[in-house]
Amino acid sequence: MDSGLLKPMTNTQQMKVQSDKNQSPTGDDHMFNQDPGVLVKDSGSESDAGSTDQFREDVKEGLSASPKFLSSKYFYDGEGDRLFQQIMELDEYYLTDCEYEIFSLYKQDLLEQFESNCDRFHLIEFGAGDAYKTKVLISHFLQKKAGFVYNPIDISSNVIRSLVEDLGSEFPGLSIDPLNLDYFEAVEEISRKDTCKKVVLFLGSNIGNFSMEEAVEFFTGLGENLQKGDQILTGFDLRKDPQVILAAYNDSSGITRKFNLNLLKRINRDLDADFDPEAFYHYPVYDPLGGAARSYLISRKQQEVNIKAVPMLVKFNESEPIYMEISQKYSLDDINGFAVKSGFKQIRNFFDNRDYFTNSLWEKL
Repeated sequence: MDSGLLKPMTNTQQMKVQSDKNQSPTGDDHMFNQDPGVLVKDSGSESDAGSTDQFREDVKEGLSASPKFLSSKYFYDGEGDRLFQQIMELDEYYLTDCEYEIFSLYKQDLLEQFESNCDRFHLIEFGAGDAYKTKVLISHFLQKKAGFVYNPIDISSNVIRSLVEDLGSEFPGLSIDPLNLDYFEAVEEISRKDTCKKVVLFLGSNIGNFSMEEAVEFFTGLGENLQKGDQILTGFDLRKDPQVILAAYNDSSGITRKFNLNLLKRINRDLDADFDPEAFYHYPVYDPLGGAARSYLISRKQQEVNIKAVPMLVKFNESEPIYMEISQKYSLDDINGFAVKSGFKQIRNFFDNRDYFTNSLWEKL
């Protein structure tokens, strides 16, 4: 429909859409961000009652299941944030640099596309984080005196507050209207204010935290509710040398291993548990046929873990996995298929110099 209002997300969409971007400081897919399912982010060592209750329930659900799993939206406490900053500086972790390069190379091309058929547009970023890469576009757009309002969307009020202060200092001429809402609610709120063209940024290959079917569902839901001519720019991590992909999630210095195991330490701290993190090891795998990178923690021995705040006693067999996350990689045919199935027209794919990554621009039909 043409009202520009978004229907409520399904439970699956709510779980998937918020985590990857909202959890990582730059909104990058690190396959552990799910990311994929979060309505509260706690970046410190303490949580409010609501987030602690949700954390407890999610841990209980995941460790009671067969196979066991944990929601990676909880990776980003204070220590998790620090470790992820280190990950982004690793040579093996290519995603952030690729998207930054694309924006640097094609900022004028993107502006011309965003300005097409409108005098003014809303630049809406899902899970804005610190807007590290988006600042490349913002700076250029301001230099070109483009007519736009930047709408960073994040479920963390702390993230929004910090970002507004940072952008206000760096870009005093920027028109910014942040929203501390879930993604679809935020777009609905923007649509209520005016009918200007909307350009939605869904960066960092956060879409990779969805299954292929969930991705179609998400894009379809978004497309059915955007106005004709509105655009979305989505980051997709492309299929490539399997060793390159696997190395991004299994760095030689072991920082990603620490990043994963830190979640067990958080459970110990926040839920009064007695996990021995060294009794588990980080095990990432990549399937070059299906294009899915998956992350697990594997129990080194038969053991029991007492989580007093739930309360529950969790038994692990030797070599039993805890499933952590998926990060899907895509072919160009996959990407075009998403656009066609969800009611969009693919305008252009923008690539980095190594063709590792693409930002795909679509327009609502």
